[in-house]
Amino acid sequence: MRLATILGLGTAALMALTPGARAQSYPSEQVKIIVPFGAGSVTDTLARVLADKLGPMWKQNVIVENRPGLPGTTSAAKSPADGYTLMVTANGHVIAKSINKNVQFDPVEDFVGITRLVEVPFVMIVPPSLPAKTLKEFVDLAKAEPKKYNFSSAGVASTTFLAGETLRQAAGLELVHLPTKGVPDAVTAVLRGDVAFYFAPIPNAAEQSKAGNVRMLAITSPTRHKDLPDVPTVAEAGVPTFKYSSWFGLMAPKGTPKAVVDKVNADVHAVLRMPDVLERLSTIGSLPSPNAPAEFDAIIKSDEKVYAALLEKAGVQAK
Repeated sequence: MRLATILGLGTAALMALTPGARAQSYPSEQVKIIVPFGAGSVTDTLARVLADKLGPMWKQNVIVENRPGLPGTTSAAKSPADGYTLMVTANGHVIAKSINKNVQFDPVEDFVGITRLVEVPFVMIVPPSLPAKTLKEFVDLAKAEPKKYNFSSAGVASTTFLAGETLRQAAGLELVHLPTKGVPDAVTAVLRGDVAFYFAPIPNAAEQSKAGNVRMLAITSPTRHKDLPDVPTVAEAGVPTFKYSSWFGLMAPKGTPKAVVDKVNADVHAVLRMPDVLERLSTIGSLPSPNAPAEFDAIIKSDEKVYAALLEKAGVQAK
């Protein structure tokens, strides 16, 4: 058989391998999930839940690689767009360009959304010594004495800072931001009375409240949480214009085949319906909220604009 004929047959075979066929054969090798956060974080926990379930489902190794900070996200952005490198991250991802002018990736243009995984409500916790017993009372206090009160966060790029700054702007308050190195330090700042409040994950807030170390004033979710029925939403507690959603999601490098994206989306949705997974997510205060790739992409694009404006108003500049 002549070489040209052989090459022609090979090309025809490749063309016959439609996107749908490629998706059916995916994955045919190990899949890596990059986590741009340290081990033990909510992001890391979510990635490992997925890896534990997707591995047997796909009959392939699915590994989690922790690469904290911008280097991790950069490596994901620059990986081959073939579906074999995925990334689990949080909504703070969208503000990368707004806080770091030397960032080597575009949080929107260099990624395709696969699915939102969960939403994580935060609870506004305050020291028992704070005179305010409700959010409305705190707003009144803060307005009466501008810049007297402050709030902690897990850092300028954190979801907890975005929650605190959203409250500050929605309520029209002049507050001082105290960034810390992470959730433990931010909670400790409240326990010591160094700050007036912090938006803590539900497990931290509930644990400290039960011990009598903090008071819970409001929760960021649009409706009350089933485990904290007595804690009002921020909107119903006195700041009706407050709207904030902290999400964690699964992404892939831009250009990943749609058929692969759709397959991963469907399989992850199946994982998020598993009873043991739902139980595990509940223990970390997460609410499953999977969606379609196009819907997740729209959220990413919208949040980038919303939070860029939020940071500009807060006076945060890229360094």
